[in-house]
Amino acid sequence: MAVEPAGTLPIQSEQNIVASRQMVRLLCQDLKLSLVDQTKMITAASELSRNTLIHGKGGRMRWEFVERNGRRGLQLHFEDEGPGIADLGLALTDGWTSGSGMGLGLPGSKRLVNDFDVQSAVGQGTRVSITKWK
Repeated sequence: MAVEPAGTLPIQSEQNIVASRQMVRLLCQDLKLSLVDQTKMITAASELSRNTLIHGKGGRMRWEFVERNGRRGLQLHFEDEGPGIADLGLALTDGWTSGSGMGLGLPGSKRLVNDFDVQSAVGQGTRVSITKWK
């Protein structure tokens, strides 16, 4: 089943987290990623969707297929207008946890993908972008 090359899903509830995982699975299959890479991307998306809902007070997941140097990839953006991350360095530290989620946190999600970028400002929200290349 082919999917839209770009789109947005809301992340406002637990059901939206499930929907985001299902969409990422379809997108990964459309890109023909290996089962291992599909699992990594779905796991990272699940963690980041949960962060968007719990810590960001809801937001959205945007996706797009990208191409660079002849390679195709899937890029996901998790965006919220929540409280932001006060100490980004701490949040990116292995072993640090806010006490909820799957325990992967941002560093665990970063290890699962090829490209990872996080931007956050207190009182303005957070945006995490991840990419998995074929």
